[in-house]
Amino acid sequence: MPVYSRVDLSRTVALVVALSLTTVSTGAVAREFRAADTQSEDYPTVQALRYMGRMIAEKSGGRHQIRVFHSRQLGEEKETIEQTRVGAIDLNRSNVALIGTFVPAMNVLAMPFLFRSVEHLQKVLDGPIGNEILGSFDAYGFVGLAFYDSGARSIYNSVRPVRSTADMKGLRLRVQQSELMSSMMKGLGAEPVELPYGQVLTGLATKLVDGAENNWPSFVTTGHYKYAGYYTLTEHTMSPEVLMMSQKAWESLSAEDRKIFREAALRSSQFMREKWRDLEEQSRRQAEAAGVTIVTDFDRKPFEAAMTGIYAKARRDPAAAQLIERIRKVE
Repeated sequence: MPVYSRVDLSRTVALVVALSLTTVSTGAVAREFRAADTQSEDYPTVQALRYMGRMIAEKSGGRHQIRVFHSRQLGEEKETIEQTRVGAIDLNRSNVALIGTFVPAMNVLAMPFLFRSVEHLQKVLDGPIGNEILGSFDAYGFVGLAFYDSGARSIYNSVRPVRSTADMKGLRLRVQQSELMSSMMKGLGAEPVELPYGQVLTGLATKLVDGAENNWPSFVTTGHYKYAGYYTLTEHTMSPEVLMMSQKAWESLSAEDRKIFREAALRSSQFMREKWRDLEEQSRRQAEAAGVTIVTDFDRKPFEAAMTGIYAKARRDPAAAQLIERIRKVE
């Protein structure tokens, strides 16, 4: 049996006390957080999550790390949202249209033709309205951390150029698994087909669908442009992405660490915007070079008029009606 001197014992006690004080001061045990994103490894949202992870590792002195699972490694968005809600996934980047099933205020951000421009969108998200919406996540099992840009979504297909609502008739177009997006397509005269994001390329290749709707980077990075040669700049929605955290993971953090996570999330949002602008320009150039027909001369007013029913339904909810008007008043 080893014999300890008084000096050895004193050192041991001092070390235990120091470790105890460290645990108390940090308020949390070091751990690795799982983050989910359905996009590819080089996509701006994935890069932003990794940027956030580097900041958190630095600010926490290496106690906390973020491991990013990209390319649908943890499932499609609908599945990862459920996993985040129960705490199986710690952080999740999701599109507004899908999280709106759980957080009602997010459905308003997905409303068609609501935002006048990207600048208008960013003023809303960066201001009091954006903060209130993120705060509303708490009541539904999530913690809203930040918004990521998602550009403007437009319609593309393999059948014909779309210049009017008449050209939409009979087109089978993939939409997100969202009642709002299905209603929008029906209003425009097309036939909506709800498919997970990862199945769209196969749907286009096998003619299960004639087209879809998405932003420039998604249109190109997925290879959709190879099967859908007509892209109409409808820019019907500018709904953002949202970065959220499970309440279980959030509650495991100390007050100091929560501040670190929030600040890192907000800085990753700005980082993502810069990456996004570059990718949008690059993606459009790639589509043009591949011979995609880009339609800019379409009749926008009938598209907006076709959304009357959707807005009438949304306004039945006083909270949604008020939020819509507040967003429209932002200059």
